[in-house]
Amino acid sequence: MSIRIFYDEISFRLKGWKRAEKVIKEVIAKEQKISGDLNFIITNDETLKNINVEFLEHDYYTDVITFNYNKENVINGEVYISLNRVKENALNYNVSLEEELFRVLIHGILHLIGLKDSTDVERNNMRKLEDFWLESMKRM
Repeated sequence: MSIRIFYDEISFRLKGWKRAEKVIKEVIAKEQKISGDLNFIITNDETLKNINVEFLEHDYYTDVITFNYNKENVINGEVYISLNRVKENALNYNVSLEEELFRVLIHGILHLIGLKDSTDVERNNMRKLEDFWLESMKRM
């Protein structure tokens, strides 16, 4: 069981990974799940768009794609993140790159524990949980 971060075709490195890892474990534990093997891959727009086309048949850029490999109560998966999208979103929402990247990391975990964001109600619920966990990270 491990939580790892990888960087694909980018020079950026996340500061505060240990804090993020701790919150990821807390999110999973709060849902009475067990943390399994989780990989976070931070990459670029083109790589994530190619994944989006190949696996989801969506021909557009996105900030995060999550692959769920859960086994019963054990949370396993891969979370691919486009650094380009995260940077753009940080500018659009007037937040730091670090905060927006942490939000996307949390967003990916929330998907892995079963939350969806297809409807307005689901999106609002997801956003509230992201805000809650971001605040938790700030207190660390």
